[in-house]
Amino acid sequence: MSSPSAHYIKPNAFDRATNNLIGWLARRGVSLMGSAELSVLGRKSGEWRKVPVNPLPYEGGPYLVSARGHSEWVRNMRAAGGGRLKVGRRVQEFTAVELPDAEKTVVLRTYLKKWGWEVGRFFGDVNADSTDAELLAAAPKHPVFRITVKP
Repeated sequence: MSSPSAHYIKPNAFDRATNNLIGWLARRGVSLMGSAELSVLGRKSGEWRKVPVNPLPYEGGPYLVSARGHSEWVRNMRAAGGGRLKVGRRVQEFTAVELPDAEKTVVLRTYLKKWGWEVGRFFGDVNADSTDAELLAAAPKHPVFRITVKP
């Protein structure tokens, strides 16, 4: 059995096509339910890597949650310590701090309330109505970053 820190659900062909469309729309100024294009410097290549995300506006946030687990953008974010969010011409540079698992419960619940219809399949039996203990048990599989937009 793999460790929670190795947990990652790779996108299938449909997911990749959907992500490409959502990223393309975000670059042109169309945000679907709050989506944006995340750019993060590759930890090995040093090149900008892009992926659509759902930034979560919440107390002390916004936050970025990786529904799929410890993805490439998560690994790159850990190395880079920040990135850019883009919708149309609006580009926000930010720094990022990863939350410890014990602090993720309320953010994961809020994220699942807002986007559970879209990302719930990546959380297994956990949803917005799950207990704090169930969300805490799922927390190691879903990295969460608090982002601070640079002035």
